[in-house]
Amino acid sequence: MSEASRQCELRAALARDGFVRIPAAFSPQDVYTFREACWRTVEITRAGQWPHFRSLPKQFPPWNDDVSQGIWGVQNMLHPQMPDKETFQKSYFGDAVVNPLTALLQCSRDDLVMELYNMLCRPDRDFALRWHRDDIGPDVSAEVELERLQQPMLHAQWNLALYEDSSLVVLHPGDIVFYNNNILHRGVYDSKNERMTLHGSMGLVGTDPARARNILQHGIGKWASDCDFSDLPPVTAKLADGMRQRLLALGKGDDVGYSHQD
Repeated sequence: MSEASRQCELRAALARDGFVRIPAAFSPQDVYTFREACWRTVEITRAGQWPHFRSLPKQFPPWNDDVSQGIWGVQNMLHPQMPDKETFQKSYFGDAVVNPLTALLQCSRDDLVMELYNMLCRPDRDFALRWHRDDIGPDVSAEVELERLQQPMLHAQWNLALYEDSSLVVLHPGDIVFYNNNILHRGVYDSKNERMTLHGSMGLVGTDPARARNILQHGIGKWASDCDFSDLPPVTAKLADGMRQRLLALGKGDDVGYSHQD
């Protein structure tokens, strides 16, 4: 299959199903490296040494800073103070993510905006999100919802599984699923099953205010200017810095509010 045909097939699957799975996007060695970094990150978070996390039982931001109730995710893997930031940068800005993402969005690398990179982990007790659409609140009318769903995609979101993961769709370690985060979806977390899934998004320049709010509500605008990409290969570092600059153009997000209230 030609590269053009493969890209068309990816876009057709996303349009038809709302998601597209890419098996074995990362090698077993990469998965091992990412998994080790995630283990270290979860350990410092549960020990109260990393302040950015998703606290139980809150589903959406803002989360509180009380780790004693348990966590179900770790935030801000690209944060300049994240101990394993270099490893997470390589997984976020690498070709295994960027190549299919530019195909799905039909854009160049110079159009991409750095967005969110988090980790979804095994919760301290069973936990499930309600059915939701990330950028569309539950109280909008059916007409507004349909209008939003018919708008062109200005971003893509993905999950990179480091363990077997069936929360959204069935994934094996190293698989990536890209999906439209405005499809109706939910996550179900079993406290008995280990989970480490890197959860990211990238956007396009020219995003609408609702998308900017969905990103900036996580606080990324307050620290992105301090990111250092000098450990990346020069071409990748240039890509990362350009994406960061386009994120900073959206603002710090001091008064954007939140997409959901629960």
